[in-house]
Amino acid sequence: MDDPTRLSVVDAARALRAGELTSVALTEAYLERIAAVDPAVRAYLCVTADVARAEAAAADARRAAGEDGLLLGIPYALKDLFTVEGVTTTAGSRMLADYVPPDTATAVRRLQAAGAVLLGKTNMDEFAMGSSTENSAFFPTRNPWDLARVPGGSSGGSAAAVAADLAAFALGTDTGGSIRQPASLCGVVGLKPTYGRVSRYGMVAFASSLDQAGPLTKDVADAALVLGTIAGLDPADPTSDAREVPDYLAALDEGHGDHGDHGDLGGHAGSAGLAGLRVGVPRQYLAEGLADDVRERVEAAIDTLVGLGATRIAVDLPHAPYAVAAYYLVATAEASANLARYDGVRYGHSAAGEDVGTRLRRTRDEGFGPEVKRRIMLGTYALSSGYYDAYYRRATEVRALIRGDLDAALAACDVLVGPTAPTTAFPLGEKTGDPLAMYLNDIYTIPANLAGHPGISVPCGLADGLPVGLQIVGRPFDEAGVLRVAHHYTKATAWQALRPDLALAAS
Repeated sequence: MDDPTRLSVVDAARALRAGELTSVALTEAYLERIAAVDPAVRAYLCVTADVARAEAAAADARRAAGEDGLLLGIPYALKDLFTVEGVTTTAGSRMLADYVPPDTATAVRRLQAAGAVLLGKTNMDEFAMGSSTENSAFFPTRNPWDLARVPGGSSGGSAAAVAADLAAFALGTDTGGSIRQPASLCGVVGLKPTYGRVSRYGMVAFASSLDQAGPLTKDVADAALVLGTIAGLDPADPTSDAREVPDYLAALDEGHGDHGDHGDLGGHAGSAGLAGLRVGVPRQYLAEGLADDVRERVEAAIDTLVGLGATRIAVDLPHAPYAVAAYYLVATAEASANLARYDGVRYGHSAAGEDVGTRLRRTRDEGFGPEVKRRIMLGTYALSSGYYDAYYRRATEVRALIRGDLDAALAACDVLVGPTAPTTAFPLGEKTGDPLAMYLNDIYTIPANLAGHPGISVPCGLADGLPVGLQIVGRPFDEAGVLRVAHHYTKATAWQALRPDLALAAS
């Protein structure tokens, strides 16, 4: 067999089922590639080689005993925001540099039950605060398409690992675009499910009303498979939803499967592809601020959807221009509350001090990086007496308006499409001195987080040799419909199959 690290999850599963490959051999191939390639990409914070080998051997034994599952024996990477019992979880921060959690995140436990093999923990912006993975306390990750550029963030390590074939798939988290934006910049598939679709238990919290876990994969079918494994009600997470989890993989095929609460997309497929599908294109998403070459690729992608039978409909999201401002008030306010637990007493970094106050100040000064401190200060200010109504309350009101805009637009169409990010991957260091410029990287992804809607980014072309992502947003809990549209688009184009030439990137 040719290099098995190039295989999608579904194709690797077929090879494992057919006996053409063992999980041990597949895992060793990934470990060898990580050793050879990751010193340049730096996607991983730690590689759990011993854990991977043990889990791979156990997967082969389960298969030999008659068990059969599509994720059984498949190696994956995990954003270092998910706890794994006995494995260091840093959240990309010095505050948790030596933290070994006593339990495992629910999404990870579900992957373990399915027999997936953990290769390691991936790099990320500290506490998921960033759009480039340059806010990691340890080192920046590099984009496999061009090692002088960022992979996006905060799930940049996970996106880079999948793009460079350093994992069959990876888990990330998305608070304001942190799965979809790095997926766009690295040329992979990134899915943010509906808020509550996947348990947040065991995810280190950034902004609790926004955070959501999801997969980064090599193709849409893999995203459907992984989502179906990790989704579902979790009694340990009161925000997780009790709705039945559809068979997302089966639903990719027209007319099959449960399409969630909004199953009307089931009738749009068939021999005519996407005939009858109404594709909404928000005018704000193709306006000033979008790079010309990105606009061209997105317009071409929309034309492809129309060629598959869809109807293009112009829609309006009048409050979209206020999304970034509202997000950075809501998210920083929640972050200031969530990060108050890091006091140097219960767990995490602890500095010496003559008294409790001095110890607390030194602990946070040494443990938190500049961006985390900036957001704590912004959030604390927004929640403070005399400013709460002017800032935080107003932001929550704008959030409700943005949710209303999305719901109204999705009443007139079936999905919304547009760019995932305003530009392709930018050079390392270009925006680190300008926080506002960095925040604007999430201008197209934030509305789905504020509203809680599902969204996916899929590759839709190259601009000057760098990937461009197409974002597809759907109604709440209609991941099946979003995935189906993405699946039809990627099957009609060649972009999903492209992989970076790391030798060219190094030069």
